[in-house]
Amino acid sequence: MNPSTVTETSSRNPLRKFASLFTASQAFPYLWLGNLISFLGSSVTMVILPVLVYSMTGSTRTMGFVMAVYMLPNVIMLPISGHIVDRYNRVKIMMTADIARFAIMAAIAVLSLTGVLSISLLYLFMGFYGMLDGLFRPAYSATQATVFTPDIRIAANSLTQMSTQAVRLIGPALGGLLITHLSAGIGFGLDAFTYILSLFCLIYLRRALMTGLRQKSSSVSAGIHDASAAAAPAAPGNWKDDFKEGIAVLRSHPWLWITIITFSFFNICFAGVTSILIPWLFKVYHGWPPYIYGLAVACSGAGAIVAGLVYSLRQHWPRRGIMAYGGVILGCLALFLMPFIPNAAAAVALFTVEGFGLMIFGLIWEISLQELVPQEAFGRVASLDLLGSFALLPVGYILVGWLADQIGGLPAITIFSGLGLLCAASVLCLPAIRGFQ
Repeated sequence: MNPSTVTETSSRNPLRKFASLFTASQAFPYLWLGNLISFLGSSVTMVILPVLVYSMTGSTRTMGFVMAVYMLPNVIMLPISGHIVDRYNRVKIMMTADIARFAIMAAIAVLSLTGVLSISLLYLFMGFYGMLDGLFRPAYSATQATVFTPDIRIAANSLTQMSTQAVRLIGPALGGLLITHLSAGIGFGLDAFTYILSLFCLIYLRRALMTGLRQKSSSVSAGIHDASAAAAPAAPGNWKDDFKEGIAVLRSHPWLWITIITFSFFNICFAGVTSILIPWLFKVYHGWPPYIYGLAVACSGAGAIVAGLVYSLRQHWPRRGIMAYGGVILGCLALFLMPFIPNAAAAVALFTVEGFGLMIFGLIWEISLQELVPQEAFGRVASLDLLGSFALLPVGYILVGWLADQIGGLPAITIFSGLGLLCAASVLCLPAIRGFQ
């Protein structure tokens, strides 16, 4: 399909715009479906994991350590994974990570079902799982950037984010039902199975990319040359030099490096609240059934879908810096109000607002990365982006869990979400952020 045809279709009908993606790119359907399937399993696990830990220990501090043990290997891996992703076959990297993550989740499922899973074993498995995530995510982001060529970029990002959030309508609620009526082991087993399905999608993705590479000499499609970056490895190099080159790319764009530094601090507040304190608020403080928490996370996905639909209506948005950080402020405000909400329905409604705000930021951030970063350096920049986002999270998880034990969960939610609000509002005062178009 001609790129202009996709654009014309987009302006007339957003639904036809999304449908046109599956004919405009041979690789898109497999990348999209593989991500969707594996995210379903992960969304189930992210609901089951905190409920399981609180059932075993009842401690926010232990939950903080579980998340820190997951994040620390992830962070350590990221500076090296950027070099690996830009120098070796990206799809093979993702396939290897999926096989290993299947083995880890299958082992957790078996140990949980047989009643021998302990916190110590959970620490061990989550550490290996975090390391593999630190390898997989830059590879996926780099592959996504090559497949999402400029003619389909807005539509591809919007559909990917919207469908991922749609899974959040199913996965968390499914996780809550599984742990309520069956067991945590069944949920972990489902997560393991999704990695096998994702692996098959990656196999077909690799074939589609290789087919595009073979047809490059006779094709005029804008995405074929970029596909070769995902299908073929680059020449080996020094990972330290690659790391410095990634830093140089970021320094040339204030929007990128300011936002990455900001979120290295912001995520301490936001991730600690959403991963540790909000599950505690629902299960321990209010005593609501697990499916209520699953429903709340699902409604966050519903809010995100609405945001994705709104954003996809236009090919170009002005004042994207203000839009992005306005979304962050909206999400933080929803969390700030959470301790003052006495009933489940209102809490679920706030999750919808939180999902809408963060989706706006996420779409603008992903698209700006794909616009500003060269394809040959995308793996390194993606790893630096993730490193900035995750570097302080292990400390943050421990700090949030410890402080909640000391002063109580409700004051901790108010403090950390308030700090997140202050952080986002302060950065929005910078001309480089406020003026980003």
